[in-house]
Amino acid sequence: MSQLGAVPVELSVVLGRSRMPIQQFLRMGRGAVIPLDAHEQDEVWILANNHPIARGEIIIQGDRVAVSITEAADVYDFYA
Repeated sequence: MSQLGAVPVELSVVLGRSRMPIQQFLRMGRGAVIPLDAHEQDEVWILANNHPIARGEIIIQGDRVAVSITEAADVYDFYA
């Protein structure tokens, strides 16, 4: 079990998604705002090595941002 604990896992949190023409993307500069398909109270996706493993909600703790896990991920919903 100690070898398994040493395996590195990259965790990512997906706040939302957006689609736009590449021309619009290339014109964006520093400070540009990309609108996402998410709302303030929507759950986020938690990925381990780019594979969905859970859903969660954003928690603000002082000057830090954290994620609270709320449920296991449904892979089919992620790719829908």
